[in-house]
Amino acid sequence: MCVSMHPAEFSGTTLYAGRRRHPEHGLVHVLGYRNTAANRADGPNAMLLHLPARGMTQANFLDVGDSTDVLDRMVDAVRPRSVAAGGMAAMDWMGGDGGRVEVFEHDIYTVMLAADPTDLPAALGRVPAHKRPALNPELMRFYAERYPGHALAVCCFDNASAAQAKPLLMWYEPLDPEVLVAPALDAHTGRPPGMVGKVPVDHWVLFGSDESPALWGEPVEYGPGMRHGLRAFLPDRVVGRRYEGLLPNGDFAVRHEDLLTSGTAEVRRVPQPVR
Repeated sequence: MCVSMHPAEFSGTTLYAGRRRHPEHGLVHVLGYRNTAANRADGPNAMLLHLPARGMTQANFLDVGDSTDVLDRMVDAVRPRSVAAGGMAAMDWMGGDGGRVEVFEHDIYTVMLAADPTDLPAALGRVPAHKRPALNPELMRFYAERYPGHALAVCCFDNASAAQAKPLLMWYEPLDPEVLVAPALDAHTGRPPGMVGKVPVDHWVLFGSDESPALWGEPVEYGPGMRHGLRAFLPDRVVGRRYEGLLPNGDFAVRHEDLLTSGTAEVRRVPQPVR
């Protein structure tokens, strides 16, 4: 699961989407993302994540520090004890940037963060040459037309560091506080995602909320050395499951009230933004 700027392979994908009332930032959504990348391009590459977020900056990207197993611990919480990993079946679901692009270093990535994908080409020169991919204008148009109002994070990497990334964790003010979205578009060829037919998936998708009722989901045991600032964005309990097989291309989404009453039963694969 991922969209890449040029040919690549991604495996071991885990997605987390959560809602939390943070003591400083108020009601926020939190996204966690992790995979193992194998770059199939001759030069630098990038993975693209569209985010239903308002006003994102570098400050919204969280440093996991030594807590590199944070998403693994969430998966361990929900993994069925009697089923080996991989034993669950899939659901059968239907010009100039003018300073508007932030470019910054985060773990192995140089991240280009934009509210409008059409601003990205003018900012590309701020990416170090060894991690600077050629931008596909078709991809930029795809995101601008299909996901208006979304932030777009272009995470640039080079061949040497492709498989060494820590999990990505970020928080943001959501476009719709009542809908949790885990971005899961799939396209590994460097071209815009195909939205007709189905694509193969094999990943864990997890959700959390600090408004969950008692005994909802499963408790997560985090490492004792986790920093307090990171822990403040993370859930005490999660629900989730592994999805395999063929599904329509798109994101995973669920209304917050449905998540609290039905767990993952109401999670849907959606081909376009939820209005």
